[in-house]
Amino acid sequence: MNIAVFASGRGSNFAAIVRAVKKKKIKANLALLVCDNPRAAVIAKARRANIEVVLIKRELYANKQDFENAIAEIMRKKTIGLIILAGFMRMLSAEFVARFKNKIINIHPALLPAFKGSEAIKDAFEYGVKVTGVTVHFVDEEMDHGPIIMQQSIKIEEFDTLASLEGKIHKVEHKIYAEAIQLFVEGKLEIKGRSVSIH
Repeated sequence: MNIAVFASGRGSNFAAIVRAVKKKKIKANLALLVCDNPRAAVIAKARRANIEVVLIKRELYANKQDFENAIAEIMRKKTIGLIILAGFMRMLSAEFVARFKNKIINIHPALLPAFKGSEAIKDAFEYGVKVTGVTVHFVDEEMDHGPIIMQQSIKIEEFDTLASLEGKIHKVEHKIYAEAIQLFVEGKLEIKGRSVSIH
């Protein structure tokens, strides 16, 4: 199976996916990185790993639909079977998601449905919760909303700082994202309504 990673930033989850593919923890072909930010550090990580980079700038397209159509066409040409969001800072339209129904997954650094959005770690930390975690889920037309594949909880200790909590969360993200991707590749995930069963 050909897989594509969409990322806009540092690329720590992307790098973890690259490692998992090399170690055969993910038995798939990491065909390309799709990035919308020419200054993103993830681009250099992809080039070092000899993975094709598609840099696609939103401002070069008249509207979001044209931008997404261009991405969809690349996915078709490369016969991509799974799209992995790894810090891609754009909300995909309902039309794009429908085109790749149940073939887009995302990782979120909180236990959904709590603490949606881009500041989830900070929001959970500042709220004072005792437990937070990581969620891997299918993407639907709403933000941080699709059926949940996998979750892992993380205790917030009294001595934790925002930085130490981020470190804990990234460690768990890198482990469970690879596991969820491999389950998808093996065809072991079945969606029934909002629940995902693993066979």
